[in-house]
Amino acid sequence: MSWRLYGTEPRTGALDVWLIDSEEAATDVTPGSDWCLIVETSVPIEGYDMAESGRVEVAPIHSETPFADHLGETVLAVHDEADPDTGRLALELTFDSGRVRCETWSGDLRLSSK
Repeated sequence: MSWRLYGTEPRTGALDVWLIDSEEAATDVTPGSDWCLIVETSVPIEGYDMAESGRVEVAPIHSETPFADHLGETVLAVHDEADPDTGRLALELTFDSGRVRCETWSGDLRLSSK
């Protein structure tokens, strides 16, 4: 996952989530500039510094994300929600132990468990 950090403040919401399968293929889930949800094959990036705008940290997920409860599980189903004018709005992944919903809200990536 990647997060934006400002000084010593705690992490803000996720910027990107990379889902890596058993064959090491990575799928990036991130909000687009038009606030749609982008889901594409992409290798995780390195963190970087943005000077006075903070920095972006990239690290394995921690307990603060709904995906932490499903590490190592197989994705059983994927459900897309899209609008014909704006594109993908949400993606819901189903695991044996529950579901994770990825969506954008005001340009931010939102993750929730169901």
